[in-house]
Amino acid sequence: MGILDGKRILVTGVLTDSSFGFHVAKLAQQEGATVVLTGFGRMTLVERIAGRLPSPAPVIELDVQNDEHLSTLAERVSEHVDGLDGVVHSVAFAPQTALGGSFLETSYDDVSTAVHVSAYSLKSLTMATLPLMPDGGSVVGMDFDAQVAWPGYDWMGVAKAGLEATSRYLAKYLGERGVRVNLISAGPVKTMAARSIPGFEEFEGVWDKRAPLGWDLSDPEPGARGVVALLSDWFPKTTGEVIHVDGGVHAVGA
Repeated sequence: MGILDGKRILVTGVLTDSSFGFHVAKLAQQEGATVVLTGFGRMTLVERIAGRLPSPAPVIELDVQNDEHLSTLAERVSEHVDGLDGVVHSVAFAPQTALGGSFLETSYDDVSTAVHVSAYSLKSLTMATLPLMPDGGSVVGMDFDAQVAWPGYDWMGVAKAGLEATSRYLAKYLGERGVRVNLISAGPVKTMAARSIPGFEEFEGVWDKRAPLGWDLSDPEPGARGVVALLSDWFPKTTGEVIHVDGGVHAVGA
């Protein structure tokens, strides 16, 4: 038996087989879940990547800035499963002008895009799927530690701080419906999204030197395991939490 036996899980943000979302979906299937994926943009690629899972998963197009996509999401998911027990938010984006050290010059339009896609979308995704969780469920988002300022991360760091606050408010308002909302703050992994961040290579030295448990930038499985654990029934009274899966870097100084 797996810890997700019988669970129906929606996983967003799959683009390649190095994506956090892909590894969450893979592990969720191995733990007994039925998985539905969402992708955006390069849908043919996403569908091909979905075929690399232990069990090929259906793929639904979802642009979290598209109101029609959101308003029809529950209906489209229902074509594949009769409800949801969990939702994984693994979506983030910031224009290049909002990254890489140009923090003081970034326009509000670009800041608003980063916040909309990377923070507000946790709320819009959760509300779009809420009708499929009448008996409660677990929403888990992917975070990167927003307690400090990181080199080059700039407005994405601000967006992640917004993501953390959004998760707490969702936890507050949805607790009475039995919906838990938590985040996994994972250490850096060399995904396609990470490689688009100018100066990402600077993170590598930080984790090499400071992680008490060590950290492998090529291994997304520790973060994926954290997500799957929160999707399971093993955290029935945990909500509004940010759980760090970063080798312990968040807990130590220099």
